[in-house]
Amino acid sequence: MTKEAIRVLIVEDHNVVRQGLVALINLAEGIQVVGEAGDGVEAIAQFRKLQPDVTLVDLRLPKLGGVDVIQRVRSETPQARFVVLTTYDGDEDIYRALKSGAKAYLLKGMTSDELITTIREVAMGRSHIPAAIAERLAERMGTEDLTPREADVLEQIVHGKSNKEIATELDISEATVKTHINSLLGKLGVTDRTQAATAAIRRGLVPFESLRKPTQ
Repeated sequence: MTKEAIRVLIVEDHNVVRQGLVALINLAEGIQVVGEAGDGVEAIAQFRKLQPDVTLVDLRLPKLGGVDVIQRVRSETPQARFVVLTTYDGDEDIYRALKSGAKAYLLKGMTSDELITTIREVAMGRSHIPAAIAERLAERMGTEDLTPREADVLEQIVHGKSNKEIATELDISEATVKTHINSLLGKLGVTDRTQAATAAIRRGLVPFESLRKPTQ
């Protein structure tokens, strides 16, 4: 009796990349791509329909981000197994993805052998975190979380807003804005707003989607 193939769903918004993954994975013995999705909403629908063994998901997707996809699917199907496959290596991206329940985190520069090995390991219920990713995650675990309001202020700083503009946008006083800024600078280990904005983008602390929104 032949062993049943590992059934894989691929969630990737770039069609060329997605088709390349389909071709690569279908060449591997004992693994079969059973479905594809080009955005987060479609990903959830396809998962419900297909119930794959392993889902490969990018972090940055139209309509619904990868972390949200993982969280929503796992709220319905706790045993769902996800591999994050992305170009983003910010420590906050890694932290959020793994905290949401992803079993593996790969960067798109990985080898085909590593991808196939990871799919097999995750299908068996194991985790796969490459050394470089584990190192970034360890750095993140050693830092203090921003409060939701500090995160809001940081996002406004990334968009180049002044303290007065931030106060108006968030409906708080300028004094409160300054308090939040002093606190987040300390948590980020930086000394000024420019360094804070740079750290926010590098580490993935500000949602990628918000960086694409035009400022008012």
